[in-house]
Amino acid sequence: MFIPLHDDTPHYVIRFQWVTLALLVLNAGLFLLTGAFRSDAMLATLAEGFGVVPVEMFKTFAGVAHQGPVPEAITLFTYPFFHASWLHLIGNMLFLWVFADNVEDAFGPVGFMMFYMICGVAGGLLHLVMMAQSDWPLIGASGAVSGVLASYVLLFPRARVWILLFMRIPLPLPAIWVLGGWFALQVIGLFMAKTGENVALWAHIGGFGAGLLVTILARPYLFRSMRRI
Repeated sequence: MFIPLHDDTPHYVIRFQWVTLALLVLNAGLFLLTGAFRSDAMLATLAEGFGVVPVEMFKTFAGVAHQGPVPEAITLFTYPFFHASWLHLIGNMLFLWVFADNVEDAFGPVGFMMFYMICGVAGGLLHLVMMAQSDWPLIGASGAVSGVLASYVLLFPRARVWILLFMRIPLPLPAIWVLGGWFALQVIGLFMAKTGENVALWAHIGGFGAGLLVTILARPYLFRSMRRI
Protein backbone atom coordinates (compact mmCIF):
# COMPACT_ATOMS: atom_id res chain seq x y z
CA MET A 1 0.00 0.00 0.00
CA PHE A 2 2.90 2.36 0.72
CA ILE A 3 6.66 2.34 1.00
CA PRO A 4 8.80 4.70 3.11
CA LEU A 5 11.31 6.89 1.31
CA HIS A 6 13.09 8.91 4.02
CA ASP A 7 12.57 10.88 7.22
CA ASP A 8 13.80 14.21 8.57
CA THR A 9 15.02 13.06 12.01
CA PRO A 10 18.68 13.96 12.68
CA HIS A 11 21.19 11.89 14.64
CA TYR A 12 21.91 13.15 18.12
CA VAL A 13 24.71 10.80 19.19
CA ILE A 14 26.09 8.67 16.38
CA ARG A 15 27.61 10.04 13.20
CA PHE A 16 26.59 7.10 11.03
CA GLN A 17 24.36 4.06 11.43
CA TRP A 18 27.04 1.37 11.17
CA VAL A 19 25.00 -1.42 12.84
CA THR A 20 22.02 -0.70 10.61
CA LEU A 21 24.29 -0.85 7.56
CA ALA A 22 25.85 -4.10 8.80
CA LEU A 23 22.39 -5.66 9.16
CA LEU A 24 21.51 -4.65 5.60
CA VAL A 25 24.75 -6.10 4.26
CA LEU A 26 24.34 -9.32 6.26
CA ASN A 27 20.76 -9.90 5.10
CA ALA A 28 21.54 -9.12 1.48
CA GLY A 29 24.78 -11.10 1.59
CA LEU A 30 23.10 -14.22 2.94
CA PHE A 31 20.38 -13.98 0.32
CA LEU A 32 22.97 -13.77 -2.46
CA LEU A 33 25.55 -16.21 -1.12
CA THR A 34 23.11 -18.97 -0.17
CA GLY A 35 21.41 -18.86 -3.55
CA ALA A 36 17.93 -18.66 -2.03
CA PHE A 37 16.67 -16.87 -5.15
CA ARG A 38 17.88 -19.51 -7.58
CA SER A 39 15.32 -22.25 -7.01
CA ASP A 40 12.36 -23.19 -4.86
CA ALA A 41 14.24 -26.27 -3.69
CA MET A 42 17.16 -24.22 -2.39
CA LEU A 43 14.80 -21.77 -0.68
CA ALA A 44 12.88 -24.61 0.97
CA THR A 45 16.09 -26.18 2.27
CA LEU A 46 17.27 -22.91 3.79
CA ALA A 47 13.87 -22.01 5.22
CA GLU A 48 13.41 -25.41 6.84
CA GLY A 49 16.95 -25.41 8.21
CA PHE A 50 17.17 -21.85 9.54
CA GLY A 51 13.54 -20.78 9.83
CA VAL A 52 11.15 -21.24 12.74
CA VAL A 53 8.93 -24.28 12.09
CA PRO A 54 6.34 -24.45 14.89
CA VAL A 55 5.61 -28.17 14.76
CA GLU A 56 9.32 -28.97 14.79
CA MET A 57 9.94 -26.58 17.68
CA PHE A 58 7.25 -28.20 19.80
CA LYS A 59 8.62 -31.66 18.96
CA THR A 60 11.99 -30.44 20.25
CA PHE A 61 10.33 -29.20 23.44
CA ALA A 62 8.84 -32.69 23.80
CA GLY A 63 12.28 -34.29 23.51
CA VAL A 64 12.12 -35.43 19.89
CA ALA A 65 15.48 -34.86 18.21
CA HIS A 66 15.48 -32.53 15.20
CA GLN A 67 17.91 -32.99 12.32
CA GLY A 68 19.02 -29.67 10.90
CA PRO A 69 22.00 -27.36 10.40
CA VAL A 70 21.28 -25.65 13.75
CA PRO A 71 19.32 -26.76 16.84
CA GLU A 72 15.65 -25.90 16.46
CA ALA A 73 15.69 -23.40 19.35
CA ILE A 74 18.50 -21.46 17.64
CA THR A 75 16.23 -20.77 14.66
CA LEU A 76 14.60 -18.03 16.77
CA PHE A 77 17.88 -16.17 16.25
CA THR A 78 18.59 -17.21 12.64
CA TYR A 79 15.20 -16.81 10.98
CA PRO A 80 15.37 -12.97 10.74
CA PHE A 81 18.39 -13.19 8.43
CA PHE A 82 16.85 -15.29 5.64
CA HIS A 83 14.34 -14.11 3.04
CA ALA A 84 12.05 -15.78 0.55
CA SER A 85 12.40 -13.44 -2.43
CA TRP A 86 13.90 -10.21 -3.70
CA LEU A 87 10.65 -8.38 -2.87
CA HIS A 88 10.64 -9.82 0.65
CA LEU A 89 14.25 -8.75 1.20
CA ILE A 90 13.99 -5.28 -0.34
CA GLY A 91 10.77 -4.45 1.53
CA ASN A 92 12.24 -5.32 4.91
CA MET A 93 15.55 -3.63 4.23
CA LEU A 94 13.90 -0.43 3.02
CA PHE A 95 11.91 -0.08 6.26
CA LEU A 96 15.08 -0.91 8.21
CA TRP A 97 17.17 1.71 6.40
CA VAL A 98 14.62 4.52 6.80
CA PHE A 99 13.79 3.99 10.48
CA ALA A 100 16.58 2.02 12.18
CA ASP A 101 19.29 4.69 12.13
CA ASN A 102 17.46 6.87 14.66
CA VAL A 103 16.68 3.90 16.90
CA GLU A 104 20.36 2.94 16.74
CA ASP A 105 21.15 6.54 17.65
CA ALA A 106 18.91 6.24 20.72
CA PHE A 107 20.13 2.84 21.95
CA GLY A 108 23.75 3.03 20.87
CA PRO A 109 25.28 0.42 18.53
CA VAL A 110 25.52 -2.45 21.04
CA GLY A 111 22.19 -1.68 22.66
CA PHE A 112 20.51 -1.44 19.27
CA MET A 113 21.81 -4.83 18.18
CA MET A 114 20.49 -6.38 21.40
CA PHE A 115 17.16 -4.58 20.93
CA TYR A 116 16.90 -5.81 17.33
CA MET A 117 17.47 -9.43 18.31
CA ILE A 118 15.02 -9.24 21.24
CA CYS A 119 12.30 -8.02 18.89
CA GLY A 120 13.10 -10.75 16.38
CA VAL A 121 12.93 -13.46 19.04
CA ALA A 122 9.69 -12.01 20.43
CA GLY A 123 8.14 -12.07 16.96
CA GLY A 124 9.18 -15.69 16.51
CA LEU A 125 7.79 -16.69 19.90
CA LEU A 126 4.36 -15.14 19.28
CA HIS A 127 4.31 -16.84 15.90
CA LEU A 128 5.03 -20.16 17.64
CA VAL A 129 2.20 -19.70 20.12
CA MET A 130 -0.39 -18.55 17.60
CA MET A 131 0.60 -20.88 14.74
CA ALA A 132 1.49 -23.94 16.83
CA GLN A 133 0.17 -26.45 14.29
CA SER A 134 1.91 -24.93 11.30
CA ASP A 135 4.63 -26.83 9.47
CA TRP A 136 5.54 -23.81 7.31
CA PRO A 137 8.87 -22.17 8.19
CA LEU A 138 8.93 -18.54 9.27
CA ILE A 139 11.77 -16.49 7.80
CA GLY A 140 12.42 -12.80 7.28
CA ALA A 141 13.47 -9.73 9.24
CA SER A 142 9.96 -8.31 9.58
CA GLY A 143 9.52 -9.30 13.23
CA ALA A 144 12.72 -7.50 14.22
CA VAL A 145 12.00 -4.58 11.90
CA SER A 146 8.51 -4.24 13.40
CA GLY A 147 10.16 -3.68 16.77
CA VAL A 148 12.26 -0.92 15.22
CA LEU A 149 9.11 0.74 13.88
CA ALA A 150 7.48 0.60 17.32
CA SER A 151 10.52 2.20 18.93
CA TYR A 152 10.69 4.91 16.27
CA VAL A 153 7.05 5.91 16.65
CA LEU A 154 7.43 6.14 20.44
CA LEU A 155 10.60 8.22 20.24
CA PHE A 156 9.76 10.40 17.23
CA PRO A 157 5.96 10.44 16.79
CA ARG A 158 5.97 13.87 15.11
CA ALA A 159 8.86 13.23 12.76
CA ARG A 160 8.01 13.83 9.12
CA VAL A 161 8.26 10.72 6.97
CA TRP A 162 8.02 10.79 3.20
CA ILE A 163 6.14 7.80 1.82
CA LEU A 164 5.13 6.65 -1.64
CA LEU A 165 1.40 5.95 -1.39
CA PHE A 166 -0.02 3.36 -3.79
CA MET A 167 3.49 3.22 -5.31
CA ARG A 168 3.01 6.57 -7.06
CA ILE A 169 1.94 9.42 -4.74
CA PRO A 170 4.73 10.99 -2.59
CA LEU A 171 3.42 12.31 0.73
CA PRO A 172 5.05 13.76 3.87
CA LEU A 173 3.21 12.50 6.98
CA PRO A 174 3.86 12.39 10.74
CA ALA A 175 5.51 9.15 11.82
CA ILE A 176 2.62 8.29 14.12
CA TRP A 177 0.25 8.27 11.15
CA VAL A 178 2.58 6.25 8.95
CA LEU A 179 3.59 3.62 11.49
CA GLY A 180 0.31 3.60 13.37
CA GLY A 181 -1.39 2.96 10.05
CA TRP A 182 1.10 0.23 9.23
CA PHE A 183 0.37 -1.55 12.52
CA ALA A 184 -3.38 -1.20 12.00
CA LEU A 185 -2.99 -2.93 8.63
CA GLN A 186 -1.23 -5.86 10.32
CA VAL A 187 -4.08 -6.31 12.79
CA ILE A 188 -6.72 -5.98 10.08
CA GLY A 189 -4.80 -8.50 8.01
CA LEU A 190 -5.23 -11.12 10.73
CA PHE A 191 -8.98 -10.96 10.33
CA MET A 192 -9.08 -10.62 6.54
CA ALA A 193 -6.48 -13.20 5.50
CA LYS A 194 -7.51 -16.72 4.61
CA THR A 195 -6.20 -19.63 6.66
CA GLY A 196 -2.49 -20.01 6.04
CA GLU A 197 -2.03 -16.50 4.66
CA ASN A 198 -1.50 -14.76 8.00
CA VAL A 199 1.61 -16.69 8.96
CA ALA A 200 4.00 -13.73 9.31
CA LEU A 201 1.54 -11.24 10.78
CA TRP A 202 1.83 -12.63 14.30
CA ALA A 203 5.60 -12.16 14.06
CA HIS A 204 5.01 -8.54 13.06
CA ILE A 205 2.73 -7.99 16.05
CA GLY A 206 5.05 -9.79 18.46
CA GLY A 207 8.05 -7.78 17.31
CA PHE A 208 6.10 -4.52 17.48
CA GLY A 209 4.88 -5.27 20.99
CA ALA A 210 8.40 -6.12 22.15
CA GLY A 211 9.70 -2.91 20.59
CA LEU A 212 7.13 -0.86 22.48
CA LEU A 213 7.85 -2.57 25.79
CA VAL A 214 11.64 -2.42 25.59
CA THR A 215 11.61 1.22 24.48
CA ILE A 216 9.26 2.22 27.29
CA LEU A 217 11.48 0.47 29.86
CA ALA A 218 14.73 1.81 28.40
CA ARG A 219 13.52 5.32 27.56
CA PRO A 220 15.03 7.06 30.64
CA TYR A 221 18.47 5.79 29.59
CA LEU A 222 18.35 6.35 25.83
CA PHE A 223 20.72 8.80 24.13
CA ARG A 224 22.86 8.69 27.31
CA SER A 225 24.76 5.45 26.87
CA MET A 226 27.76 6.94 25.07
CA ARG A 227 29.45 10.09 23.89
CA ARG A 228 29.18 11.18 20.29
CA ILE A 229 31.14 8.84 18.01
